[in-house]
Amino acid sequence: MYSINSDWRIKGKIGDLVEIEGFTMGSTNKVYKVSGAQIKAISISDKELANPYVSKIVFSKYHKLFEYVTNVLIDDDDESGETCREALNHTEKFRLEIKNKYRDYLKRKELDMLAKQLMILQKELSERLIQIRESLYNVKEERRSK
Repeated sequence: MYSINSDWRIKGKIGDLVEIEGFTMGSTNKVYKVSGAQIKAISISDKELANPYVSKIVFSKYHKLFEYVTNVLIDDDDESGETCREALNHTEKFRLEIKNKYRDYLKRKELDMLAKQLMILQKELSERLIQIRESLYNVKEERRSK
């Protein structure tokens, strides 16, 4: 394994078992090649170096989630509220993922902005879910009264 210091000198050899804490890039499907050796994962231990990469990943996921939630909120076809519950679960899962996995590598300002946006999305989804439940309750009451 290679280690790059702040003065950009490379130390170590490929094959050394050195555990470096940091954000791990790569996946089991992607292999990087360095000096003819295959490397499956790269760990970025400097938080300032990891921030742009992690920010790009997080905001990409956030934009996909935001698009999904807005489509759920706009769509009126859902009568049971299942898609609202699913979208609410996705937002909570994403919030926990940020809290547990990416918190150390994002700036405080980014974390605050994401927390506020996710709270707003969750609030809108729960209000929509309450509306759906109330309409279902009203329909059942109308059927009973007839």
